[in-house]
Amino acid sequence: MRKIVIPGRNNYDIACVHNITGKEKLVAIISHGFGSSKESPTAVAMAEALNSRGIGAIAYDFPGHGESPVEGEMLRIDNCLDDLAAVEEYVGGIAPEAEIMYFSSSFGAYINLIYLAKRPHKGRKSFLRAAAVNMPGIFRDRETPELRKLLDKQGYFTLHEDCVRPLKVTKEFCADLEANDVFSLYKQGTMNNINNKTEIAEIAMIHGDADESASFEDAKRFAEQIGAKLTVVEGGKHRLMGPGQMELVLETAIEFFTGS
Repeated sequence: MRKIVIPGRNNYDIACVHNITGKEKLVAIISHGFGSSKESPTAVAMAEALNSRGIGAIAYDFPGHGESPVEGEMLRIDNCLDDLAAVEEYVGGIAPEAEIMYFSSSFGAYINLIYLAKRPHKGRKSFLRAAAVNMPGIFRDRETPELRKLLDKQGYFTLHEDCVRPLKVTKEFCADLEANDVFSLYKQGTMNNINNKTEIAEIAMIHGDADESASFEDAKRFAEQIGAKLTVVEGGKHRLMGPGQMELVLETAIEFFTGS
């Protein structure tokens, strides 16, 4: 995987890694989870598995994550959507004949769904791993009185646990979450594609029924609402790192992307 930076749309660069040659027929854009990075174990394993099938992959860091040159002040939903759009535009420039797909984990899946609902895009297939479809509720449930005091007093708090680097979470970002409920936003069949065609965005999901971070019941409810195929991993927790679980994620995603 080659490390690159591409220009973003909000006066900062986007840190990426990719293995695209330009000759691929399929390319997957990989979006990581909250506090993670473009080089998470899942992102790396997914890129390698795709590459073994001749499928290109590119992963990128959200603002304030991984090797992003900006801090948490720039972690806003619209910025995340702009970054995904910039990555998609970059892929279209270096692999113009490739069909674009999305592989997204947790928070990245939440962003991808908002992107599908709100933005023009080229991808027709999206695979969601441990999707945090109720991201606003997750934050609401975890907001302690202490964190609320920090938000009210200084406008942010900083997360350290389970984060690749200290992550500043602002009051504005929390407001963004409340304004973006994917259960309300996402409607199957409203995909605004190239030439303004309306097509169905095909969604597949995989989720552990023991997920301690992103509720399995929420994922199941969302899958039923939009008619997405949901693969249930019995005993699977949020990271899906139990015996054989990573392999199942990779195999299920590739089968979905390739249709075989």
